Amino acid sequence: MTDFARAQAQAKAEDKLLLLDFTGSDWCGWCKLMEKEIFSQPTFAEYATKNLVLVRLDFPHAKPLTAEVRTQNQTLAQKLGIRGFPTIVMMNGEGKPLAVLGYVRGGPEVFISELKQVPKS
Repeated sequence: MTDFARAQAQAKAEDKLLLLDFTGSDWCGWCKLMEKEIFSQPTFAEYATKNLVLVRLDFPHAKPLTAEVRTQNQTLAQKLGIRGFPTIVMMNGEGKPLAVLGYVRGGPEVFISELKQVPKS
């Protein structure tokens, strides 16, 4: 999902954490690796479906974004102090940042283990 407000409302309603993926999907090598090794894996997809609301906040070089999405992504990146990609920000449904992660080696199991350590409030 790319709509932060909708994702936040869903996370709040379902008592799930938000995972904000700040990425440069068409140019960032580490972002592409994270997509391939973690986000696209069935193990992660199963965990995410049960526990998270995923929000992709993309900063592509060639891929077009609507002005609304571009503004939303830039505003959130500025508000949260995002300085590099990939940056993963975990939030609760109230919008409170709980943890910040980058690329994690070791595949979905290691990444999920990191996510399980994030407090819910």
